[in-house]
Amino acid sequence: MVRIIGFFVGLGFCLVLAIAFFTGAYNHITNPPAETAEKEFHLHPKPLALESNGPFGKYDRAQLQRGFQVFKEVCSACHSLKYVAFRDLRDLGYSEAEVKAIADQWVIQQPSVNPDTGEPSTRKSLPADRFPAPFANEVAARAANNNAVPPDLSLMAKARENGPAYIHSLLTGYRDQPAELLKKFPATKTPEGLHYNPYFPNLNLAMPPPLVSDGQVTYADGTKATVDQMSTDVSAFLAWTAEPKLERRHAIGVAAFVFLLVFSVLTYMAYQNIWASKKRELANA
Repeated sequence: MVRIIGFFVGLGFCLVLAIAFFTGAYNHITNPPAETAEKEFHLHPKPLALESNGPFGKYDRAQLQRGFQVFKEVCSACHSLKYVAFRDLRDLGYSEAEVKAIADQWVIQQPSVNPDTGEPSTRKSLPADRFPAPFANEVAARAANNNAVPPDLSLMAKARENGPAYIHSLLTGYRDQPAELLKKFPATKTPEGLHYNPYFPNLNLAMPPPLVSDGQVTYADGTKATVDQMSTDVSAFLAWTAEPKLERRHAIGVAAFVFLLVFSVLTYMAYQNIWASKKRELANA
């Protein structure tokens, strides 16, 4: 009896799934999704070749230092790195003295108030401090950025699909709206204060182009600072901030793979040795 009830319950479940499938397919065919500007004109990120890509990837320290320079001189005016401490920059090849000098360029606001002036107290950053936010609070951030809050960039390369490639494409993707878009979707004209970028999901974003011309940053190592080069370098740097232990993870993965390979070979050899006599006995039986 229980088996019969179970059979009919399973049959009813399969029937409901079939009805749902065919109903959804019929509705999709008879009422296809409406075309939208975002669906038709949104572009996927262009591939970005970084040395950290792939299972054996490693960071290019010189590129990370250039990317940090782009962040410091361009991006840090609006964006924060709240999950990165100044002392973490030693992983980029900076010495302790250089890290202290870099930290000294940032100011941290104290919760206390200066009794003489009534202004918030401040102090120079220390290597143990994390990068401070460029704005005192969300209200100040919105007031300075057309009512938009610039996101923290610490984990941006992990928060977006194809993170480094997305960042690079976004930074180099600013352009005028195509005439075809305005003709087909006239209501999607970019509002005042926003900027058209086909790599952004809804095509318009509040951030103006941060990298506008070659030579905007003068690299310490003499690399020519084209817009594409600066975008690539800062994308690599943000890949590091999102996953600073990537090289260690890759090394552990390779070691684990080698261990499993050797273990598998030894296991097979032990199997052959243990059962060799039994196989001979069965063959002679």
